[in-house]
Amino acid sequence: MLTTKQRAQLRGMANTLPDTLIIGKEGVTEAVERQLEELLDSHELVKGKVLESAMLTPRTVSEALCEASGADPVQCIGAKFVLYRPAREKDKRKIVLVK
Repeated sequence: MLTTKQRAQLRGMANTLPDTLIIGKEGVTEAVERQLEELLDSHELVKGKVLESAMLTPRTVSEALCEASGADPVQCIGAKFVLYRPAREKDKRKIVLVK
């Protein structure tokens, strides 16, 4: 669970990130979940976008992906969402959160 300060820190970091996870008309599939796992393992912070053809809200997509991956939701604005999960191996962690 993220604190308010940690969430604010991650929102600031996500500002400059490109959209690396795109959710299309198929919605949340196993392929999307696998891609998210790879992105979280390598980057820890992932910014995604839900296309209009998906017929899903970013909040529902974010909740489904968080449940599937164990990530924490950081932000949902418009069609975009941001997820965070620290790397599983402590020596590969890149993001140091404030306390």
